[in-house]
Amino acid sequence: MPLNYHHLRYFWAVAHDGNLTRTAERLNLSQSALSVQIKQLEERLGHALFDRRGRQLHLTEAGRIALDHADAIFSTGQELVATLEGTVRDRKALRVGALATLSRNFQIGFLRPILSRLDVEVILRSGSPTELLEGLGTLNLDLVLMNRPPPDDSLTPYETHQIGDQEVSIVGAPERLDPDSPIRDLLAEQPFILPTTDSSVRTAFDAMASRLSVRPQIAAEVDDMAMMRLLARENIGLALVAPIVVKDELTSGRLVEAKEHPRIKETFFAITQRRRFPNALVQDLLERNAGSAALS
Repeated sequence: MPLNYHHLRYFWAVAHDGNLTRTAERLNLSQSALSVQIKQLEERLGHALFDRRGRQLHLTEAGRIALDHADAIFSTGQELVATLEGTVRDRKALRVGALATLSRNFQIGFLRPILSRLDVEVILRSGSPTELLEGLGTLNLDLVLMNRPPPDDSLTPYETHQIGDQEVSIVGAPERLDPDSPIRDLLAEQPFILPTTDSSVRTAFDAMASRLSVRPQIAAEVDDMAMMRLLARENIGLALVAPIVVKDELTSGRLVEAKEHPRIKETFFAITQRRRFPNALVQDLLERNAGSAALS
């Protein structure tokens, strides 16, 4: 039995509106008639497309997949010229969420294997851990990049993939940092720009300072890697960061790196959710980044 594209268009409109009543009014249909169209499409596909929670409609996993295809189908008019030229390709969507404070250089390194693919559209969103994990739960995201695993007590079936780690370094402006200075001297003599206390890197740094019997001066506590980089460039203090965060500054000489490393690692994770219909692009990307050198 062929697919009824009228049913698909009605589903597409409701999925983007998120409200059956509003869509029915916009399409000049009765709400019951629109519901029947959606029900017939669900019966044809063999899967529920919406999870109805009170008056709100939330896409199911099958609904998210159907919407991806509907978006592609109903955007073909815009691709008419490319079609006639024979250059149009089917495009697949990959929705990636990243912790707002995560290094942009790391994100680009992780996504690099697919960024040049003409058949893939990468949709990248940033947010807090709560926002990102909610995005996974509602199937608005396929994968989330973080530098910490999700909470162990979560009821959601998250899958945590460790995709790499990197030792952090002490970096600073050349006029402040002598690369040959021992770490103990740097801790005792220089102010530091540090991650906030909920960071595993900060916990390891505090433990190191305690072992060396030094209480460092804290110039700033920052949960944003971009801001940490800027503060180091402004010579506010020495920064404790993974070199990938300040890669451009180290290359240009605007910042320099201490030769003695603090032996502290920042670990990077990709978080997914068990799905009946997994996005094949996710698995491909995880395999390409397994034990990755993309962090260098």
